[in-house]
Amino acid sequence: MATTCDVVIVGGGLTGAFTARSMAARGLSVVLLDARPLGHNDGSSHGSSRIFRRAYADPLYAGMAARALDQWRDLESESGTTLLTTTGGLDYGKDRHVGELFETVQASGTPSELLSPEEAAERFPGMRFPTDALYHPDAGYLDPEASIRAALAVAEKDGAELRIGIPVEALERRGSGVIVTTPNGTFSARQAVLAAGAWLPELLPQVLPDVAPPDLTVTEQNVFHFGRTHEGKTWPVLVCKHDTQFFGLASGSDAGDRQAVKIGRHDPGASTTPSTRSRVPNAHTRDLIQEFVENWMPGLENQPLREDTCLYTRTRTEDFLMDRRGAITIASPCSGMGAKFAPVLGDMISDIALGIDEPHPRFALTSHS
Repeated sequence: MATTCDVVIVGGGLTGAFTARSMAARGLSVVLLDARPLGHNDGSSHGSSRIFRRAYADPLYAGMAARALDQWRDLESESGTTLLTTTGGLDYGKDRHVGELFETVQASGTPSELLSPEEAAERFPGMRFPTDALYHPDAGYLDPEASIRAALAVAEKDGAELRIGIPVEALERRGSGVIVTTPNGTFSARQAVLAAGAWLPELLPQVLPDVAPPDLTVTEQNVFHFGRTHEGKTWPVLVCKHDTQFFGLASGSDAGDRQAVKIGRHDPGASTTPSTRSRVPNAHTRDLIQEFVENWMPGLENQPLREDTCLYTRTRTEDFLMDRRGAITIASPCSGMGAKFAPVLGDMISDIALGIDEPHPRFALTSHS
């Protein structure tokens, strides 16, 4: 006999965890399924550091980031866990259009200031700057694995069931709901939320064969951890768009006991799938990042301590994909920037799945087909 519930969530990364938290808080019966252990490194939600920032030129994302900041602090209070470490953040580079970004950020009410290259280098002596820099004090880094655990602990307290290490064998629409089949039993639910990250492009044609598949591309991205030459105050988050777009943030615990900085390249890596990815950092990307560090980061060692890979699931526009077809909701808020919005996204996805709200037009399936 099938286990009956209100909502089945497929995927236990940040998106699935925060959707489970939001659904359970509303008094709904929730079952979350993930084929892999929590914190696995096969997808996009592992490790101990992701960027949080509010300096968005786009009012849509600026507003979501502002709401997310309050919700991160609420979850920290509720869970008793530090999840967001504030370090401040810097945006710079000739292609970042810092002056225009500063005006937009100021207009949105986001605290910020514009620094000359000399002022920025004086304030952050481990760095050099090719252009003016926008500084925003609310930026920092999140611990994604701790955030998943905190969100799911709250969801469990509110009655959610976690079925970890259990793959989905089939998911089909049945009447006005869905039937989900696993090796450990069958679940009958009013709604299903597909928060499967990089597995979505393979899953969607099976689950929604009559729906035009969205344009999703999975890429393998590389990050490199560089030790600091002098330990001191926490390194600021950075986004440098200077021909190539680089990002940087404190490595958290990913570099072990060393104080280190994680540097990556936002530009798309090689297209791949979860089952065919190489897990080997790209030599060209390594060279670009080492050159960036040597030229502009005197406070970092020139050779990385550690190299990692992860997966991005990108839309063509890099906007999120969150929409519903009948009893099935597709949740792919990624494109390399979804982590910071996770608490807000959990609420938005829940509202879409329950028919409380329609997706923003930019997040709708029709915008990504």
